[in-house]
Amino acid sequence: MKYMLLLRFEPGVGPDEGTPEFEAEMGKWMELNKDMDAAGVSITVMGLDEEHTATIVRAKDGNTVLTDGPFAETKEHLFSFYVIDVADLDEAVSWAERMPCTAYGSVEVRPLSIHEQDA
Repeated sequence: MKYMLLLRFEPGVGPDEGTPEFEAEMGKWMELNKDMDAAGVSITVMGLDEEHTATIVRAKDGNTVLTDGPFAETKEHLFSFYVIDVADLDEAVSWAERMPCTAYGSVEVRPLSIHEQDA
């Protein structure tokens, strides 16, 4: 079953880039990624640019409306995602638990829907 792991962090919390703590955390991420590849569960891993670079597209009264940046004010920012293929939710959660950002943010585990045309 495929799951998306949505990684979030709270700005100002967690290691700062360029610090020894940040470098140590990057080592943990690299180890996790190697383990996921070795287990054959990793499908896609992507980082996201900062929230202010987002463009929101909506349709209103037949017109397209573009908005810069996030629409909702949230405490946590989405910074990356993984798509994994595992046996079940328990296995997906076990991978999410290993992600360093759980110490200062969160990992949302969400099953991916399979549509008929995708099957």
